[in-house]
Amino acid sequence: MRFILQENKLKFSAPTDPDSKPIASLPVIPQPETNLNYSISQDLQHFLQGRMLLHDEIPFPKEQLHEHYENGYIHYHKGISIEKNKPICTRCGNSSRHQFAAFPCARCGEKECLYCRQCIIMGRVSSCTPLLIWTGPEVQTKESVPLKWEGTLSQGQAHASKKVTEAIKANGELLVWAVCGAGKTEVLFAGIEAALAQGKRVCIATPRTDVVLELSPRLQAVFSDIKVAALYGGSEDRNENSILTISTTHQLFRFHDAFDTIIIDEVDAFPFSADVSLQRAAQKARKKVSSLIYLSATPNEKWQNECKRGTRPFVTIPGRYHRHPLPVPEQKWCGNWEKTLKRRKLPRIVEVWITKRLADQTPALLFLPKIELMETLLPYMKAFDERIEAVHAEDPQRKEKVQRMRKRETPLLVTTTILERGVTFPGVDVAVLGAEDRIFTESALVQIAGRAGRSASQPNGNITFFHYGKTNAMNKACRQITSMNKEAYEKGLIDYVLPGMRN
Repeated sequence: MRFILQENKLKFSAPTDPDSKPIASLPVIPQPETNLNYSISQDLQHFLQGRMLLHDEIPFPKEQLHEHYENGYIHYHKGISIEKNKPICTRCGNSSRHQFAAFPCARCGEKECLYCRQCIIMGRVSSCTPLLIWTGPEVQTKESVPLKWEGTLSQGQAHASKKVTEAIKANGELLVWAVCGAGKTEVLFAGIEAALAQGKRVCIATPRTDVVLELSPRLQAVFSDIKVAALYGGSEDRNENSILTISTTHQLFRFHDAFDTIIIDEVDAFPFSADVSLQRAAQKARKKVSSLIYLSATPNEKWQNECKRGTRPFVTIPGRYHRHPLPVPEQKWCGNWEKTLKRRKLPRIVEVWITKRLADQTPALLFLPKIELMETLLPYMKAFDERIEAVHAEDPQRKEKVQRMRKRETPLLVTTTILERGVTFPGVDVAVLGAEDRIFTESALVQIAGRAGRSASQPNGNITFFHYGKTNAMNKACRQITSMNKEAYEKGLIDYVLPGMRN
């Protein structure tokens, strides 16, 4: 796509025109003044407001889009800008040279059209592709959207719900530090209702598609008077621009000054925690005056210290809704487990753990640090019970295996950290083999421990860290769980204490 400047406006031009240039080569992009007498397309207004999209992502004729630009209701932005001879992707903020590449482009006719590799999965942003933003008036959506939920909150949930609602009304920031299984979703309901009543647009963003698929029907059920948009790769709702959106954090690249309230679930989870571009996307997607709510069971050490110093606004839910304490992991030495696994065997202490679960018909999860170790071990595991399965992130039958575990058709599931969060198996016992491996961070171990004891009927699950040497991460994870239990007991959120909790 090439442009020429005419009467201080951009005009489309053919690649053969010697005066035309890709948009990235223009020194400035003129933005026409708003023509108040122009009759805008309300469908286009509703679709594009709050978004930053490529032409190909907008289901409207390019001529109609350009007409809105000429009348001051749409702005063109360079997809890739050059600052101090350094390319920068406008959409994702990438400025690493190795994350850019060039190709011969049929659209602009350039032999080397630069494009961003970092966000290529969202559609190609290149030197000749503009990003379009709606700059006209916003659709006003202030209306009462009643919450249709008949549940009740625990004391800890109710306190956190009040703080969330206050932060949303005041356009503030808040970290909800809630233990695994505390019921974080229900804590959000009142705050979302308050935001929608004020005409605010709300987005719940999470690093994983699985969580979007799980949360969207729950939120649609309690806010049934509106359409709740669920956005992820391949989503059927990609053209929806709802006042309540549930999205993967990657989809936030497509938004700009869109949301009055952004709620980021599992803020400590990969890839959001490690990807600066995703964090930047979340900031870009919020309006200048807006609220930002973080949810986490395992905030990083920096955030924990900020909470302790009082420099980060936060609220804790240290107890689960069923008023039982969190099961505290046992740490058991198992010798050189890796050497034993190479002989396609298990340490004896781990065999005893597995045998007991099978005999008691207690469902169990066994976490391993590496896929190859899991695959080596599986044939030996099936000697205990043929129904034992293994699962990892790239497993094409991942969903089916998780479902079989939920139905208790699988007595024990061997897994990587892919199941460390976001799944619930009632009555499950959990073990980590090789807990000293560096992949098992404090956060990962707390999340893994959080799989146990989640249901009110079976709140006392067993968690075991099998190791060949204790690590700081293991000790910190146990201390964090014990600390939350002590806080929950002192606040009256759980009914009894475990040994050592009052030390």
